[in-house]
Amino acid sequence: MEKFDVAVMGGGTAGLIAAIQSGRAGAKTVLIEKNGICGGTMTLCGINNPGLFDAWGKQIIKGIGWELITASLALSGGKLPERFLDPDSNHKHWEHQIEVNPLVYAALGDQALLDAGVDVWFHTMPGALKFAGNLWQITLCDKDGLYEIASKVVIDCTGDANAVKMAQLPCVERSHTQPGTYSVYAENFDLEKVDLSAVQQAFDTAVARGELFPDDLCWGKNFNLGFLKARGRNKNHICNINGSTSCGKTNMEIAGRSSLLRTLQFLRQQPGLENLEFRLTASECGVRETRVILGEHTITRQEYMTGTKYPDAVCNAFYQIDVHDAEQGLISEKLAPGVVPQVPLRALIPKNSRNFLAAGRIISSDPFANSALRVQAVCMASGQAAGAVAALSAASGKTPLELPRDEWRKVLSDHNALLP
Repeated sequence: MEKFDVAVMGGGTAGLIAAIQSGRAGAKTVLIEKNGICGGTMTLCGINNPGLFDAWGKQIIKGIGWELITASLALSGGKLPERFLDPDSNHKHWEHQIEVNPLVYAALGDQALLDAGVDVWFHTMPGALKFAGNLWQITLCDKDGLYEIASKVVIDCTGDANAVKMAQLPCVERSHTQPGTYSVYAENFDLEKVDLSAVQQAFDTAVARGELFPDDLCWGKNFNLGFLKARGRNKNHICNINGSTSCGKTNMEIAGRSSLLRTLQFLRQQPGLENLEFRLTASECGVRETRVILGEHTITRQEYMTGTKYPDAVCNAFYQIDVHDAEQGLISEKLAPGVVPQVPLRALIPKNSRNFLAAGRIISSDPFANSALRVQAVCMASGQAAGAVAALSAASGKTPLELPRDEWRKVLSDHNALLP
């Protein structure tokens, strides 16, 4: 049985960064990823505009994620948005997000993992986790079957708290989760030749006839003109989904592609859109919310909105409350000027666990706080924090909660993370 210091489950937005940080800190690290590419929503779901790294005219998140983003921009000829570091952070938050080439980002991530000495195992999934003899015994499944490894520390970066669930650690199952989005590029039409009001009327008629679902072309119940203006992308809702299980994800993926097919057939019937084409940018439906861990501390909406300061804060956060609702559309609440929320280490640790951490959108938080904390910059920052703490825990034999705060803060600072 091969033994590791740190095993990172999931190579998405948080997991990629967690594994690089752990490896750079000297821990023998393995990264387990079910797909053949790292990056999660940025590479698999077509949401390749991460944010937010700045707030009120200052950069509040840096670190390894920022390193990969800036390297991607330099290599692909991209640039930071004009409003980056604009003091008016409440002005159209999406204008602070950074367009990244997914292929370049993924390739740079691969190289960073290998340079850090991380064992990268794609097309592999965890099947069981059990803590015994001060080690996590982990059953994995690859293309040839089942096998076992052991690790001193585990980090769950699956996005759905799958490793937490398998380890029988406490997590919160949402009875109602936010809709997902299946991202595509809409091409081969001239918007100036399209009567948007006529499309809106035709959409309402098609919905009334049952030919379309209300969310096929919108966030909420009104036709989203932004779908055509932005030429697709993150502009639809796939409702009544639960991406935490394989069965739930199967139903979600089928529902997402069915929605896109209905949408394509409808739009091609509209004048000016007869030659419309959809180009697939996502191999998976994007998920906003599934399970979260029940941590040693749960970040509440009140704490997030008031920028509560924690003694064990591991990173900053910045995004508006951003709840997507199938009935009401988008429910948003902006932060007051100058407020920069924080994430405490305790929100990354499942309650009553030993040598186990979580990062990304599954950190312990209520639904409203989670709707803001789930964004990519915060996932990267929490992933780096988890990687640093895990490496120290493995080396010292201390649990994450037993580690002196100054030790993990120094590691994060040495690796260019901006600390609260």
